[in-house]
Amino acid sequence: MDKANRLLDLLQSNEIKICIIGLGYVGLPLAVEFGKKFKTIGFDINIQRLEELKDGYDQTLEITSDEIKLSNHLSLTSNIDDIRNADVYIVTVPTPISDDKKPNLEPIFSASKLVGKVISDGNVVIYESTVYPGATEEDCIPLIEKESNFIFNQNFYAGYSPERINPGDKEHTLTNITKITSGSTPSISVFVDELYKSIILAGTYRAPSIRVAEAAKVIENTQRDVNIGLINELSIIFNRLNIDTEEVLKAAGTKWNFLNFRPGLVGGHCIGVDPYYLTYKADKVGLKPEVILAGRKTNDSMSKTIVKRFLEQFENNNIKLTNSRVLVMGLTFKENCPDIRNSKVFDVIDELHKSKINVDVYDPWIKDKNIINRDIRFIETPKTNEYDGIIISVAHEQFKELGINQIRSFGKEKNIIFDLKYIFDSDYTDLRL
Repeated sequence: MDKANRLLDLLQSNEIKICIIGLGYVGLPLAVEFGKKFKTIGFDINIQRLEELKDGYDQTLEITSDEIKLSNHLSLTSNIDDIRNADVYIVTVPTPISDDKKPNLEPIFSASKLVGKVISDGNVVIYESTVYPGATEEDCIPLIEKESNFIFNQNFYAGYSPERINPGDKEHTLTNITKITSGSTPSISVFVDELYKSIILAGTYRAPSIRVAEAAKVIENTQRDVNIGLINELSIIFNRLNIDTEEVLKAAGTKWNFLNFRPGLVGGHCIGVDPYYLTYKADKVGLKPEVILAGRKTNDSMSKTIVKRFLEQFENNNIKLTNSRVLVMGLTFKENCPDIRNSKVFDVIDELHKSKINVDVYDPWIKDKNIINRDIRFIETPKTNEYDGIIISVAHEQFKELGINQIRSFGKEKNIIFDLKYIFDSDYTDLRL
């Protein structure tokens, strides 16, 4: 029997065995959904993470304990021997960047080598991690071949189905987002598509090749990054012209095809990272993508721009910088989630520290302060009459519920509030982007 047809038969009879490698924001929701229908093994090297999940606690807050319990066919392990008999391996490890803005593929390379040690004849390896076009077949597959002594597209096959997880978003969850799929042969492409169709309510889109699927993923966030970079630059211009940026965007937004973006800090594990994967690959083929890099430069510089405006307002209001105290409200990279990966609020704090300002951080979404390996002073609840300045850096629901009067009460008689997220009307704050 053809190997792809065998896999389809296993899928249709619910006898397919799936291994998810990496149980973070991407891997855990995937493992839970597949585990509701098929025998699924979730593999992770983080022992503490596994123990927490076995107790029903997901520190990312993406999955509830009840959802974990509903995944009847899911088992969790850090033992390589437990994953040797899978039919499908799905790699969902992080793909960050290095300090010099280059792709750091060590996690995905390590996962590929791991797969190479356990893979069997006829298996499929599917990658979900964000990469540049060509990474799956040119960089990852050779590692599997070397470890396994198998031949690609003879003994084993590959697919690519990019993750589209939006941390903290309870509406656009895994099953409610259209899934791009692809495979290394036409028949494997069909199998990969059918596999995801079994759990994705929103449906799938079968790309014609792995490289197309890789490229589609990496441009999703690159497009957002460039657009936000434009709006950030516009906000700088409008500030110089003494024009409220939000009012401009509201007016322009009355046209049907105006894109609704807002200025701000651009961090996280996707938008602030993915463009560098694409520009890295472009450089390898002799191209310098000026528009993408210009957007990245603008967005990476926003922390300095924000602090510069903030401190200028201190001077305008005769507030001494030396030994002044500032409250930063929000440390995560986005609202209503505990994810701090590549949060640009850290850069804002660093800039404030350079000016010898004492900084307190208040973020009700960060329960375990020990995960922050930085010199950050956390407070559980802000006190009244404490601060010379307040920066609302993340639009958590808790901050909206506090209201501007309560937040203003945290400040001294003379204080500056910088609302980076347009939470409150411009009449009630001192600065906005």
